[in-house]
Amino acid sequence: MPLPKRSEIHPGLRVQVIEKQNQRTGTLTAGVVARLLTKSPTHPHGIKVMLVDGTVGRVQAIVDLGPAAAPSLTDEAQPLGRSGDTLKKSG
Repeated sequence: MPLPKRSEIHPGLRVQVIEKQNQRTGTLTAGVVARLLTKSPTHPHGIKVMLVDGTVGRVQAIVDLGPAAAPSLTDEAQPLGRSGDTLKKSG
């Protein structure tokens, strides 16, 4: 199965990633994309992303494409800013 391209990945998408420390074992971590970290359209090991919980890994699979499947961001799971701090809600 080919790895997803950068154009197929966006914040709010539920994905499975492999973290650096799990590359040997192949253990996947599921989560919701907060930020895309890889700038190139493809990468041989997967597009690097940061999940809403702060986990960084390379996308191995997209779990679900449907907008209803992507959970809405709550107070407990906010996207992270460049410094790693959670972004404040406006309003």
